[in-house]
Amino acid sequence: MPLNVFGEELECCCTSPLTGFYRDGFCRTGQHDTGRHVVCARVTEAFLAFSLSMGNDLITPRPEYDFPGLKPGDRWCLCALRWKEAYDAGVAPPVYLQATNERALNYIDINILISHAEKTNP
Repeated sequence: MPLNVFGEELECCCTSPLTGFYRDGFCRTGQHDTGRHVVCARVTEAFLAFSLSMGNDLITPRPEYDFPGLKPGDRWCLCALRWKEAYDAGVAPPVYLQATNERALNYIDINILISHAEKTNP
């Protein structure tokens, strides 16, 4: 089982909507996951608008990719670099650290992630 940013067993990010590169609820990654969907975040309106402006529409459902479309408040496994871009732009959504894969640390400093931790767990 993959580990989270604290070196502990990775917790489930979300099952409704069912998230993760492998659509199993976990922010796991592998060789085919070029985006590294390893940051478990609760998306916000500002983040969704930012992502859309960067060419990644996370709002519109895409059933052919088993993608339900997101709304503010949904938890989702985000690409590490997209989350970091949102952070740099001042619109990074809160992160659920226990469900954020340790591989996120290859792209984002742990202190930045901690500063954006969700205030409450699910």
